Amino acid sequence: VQLVESGGGLVQAGGSLRLSCAASGLTFSNYGMGWFRQHPGKEREFVAHISWSGGGTYYADSVKGRFTISRDNAKNTVYLQMNSLKPEDTAVYYCAAAAFASRRNTQYNFWGQGTQVTVSS
Repeated sequence: VQLVESGGGLVQAGGSLRLSCAASGLTFSNYGMGWFRQHPGKEREFVAHISWSGGGTYYADSVKGRFTISRDNAKNTVYLQMNSLKPEDTAVYYCAAAAFASRRNTQYNFWGQGTQVTVSS
């Protein structure tokens, strides 16, 4: 199984980025997909989750209304559209696959390598 994130980078506060995560080696449509982030020196935290069908989405309160998770099962890809970015959104962002919807990183079976997002003030 391989999950490969892309789309990270440096952006000014108030700007936007779209992260992508391409999956291979698993039946993508059988898995819920999540995005997590990790600030330096802190634990990995939940950002968003989307159900296998795309019909259910869940967000951390800190990103609700600014971030949107979506997926394209034909392309085995999950996305995270990030708008109105803030300096506190600076982190390494990871995508992950889980059999069930969860905000807990221990419930996710597979992880990508992460992509850095830096928001300057």
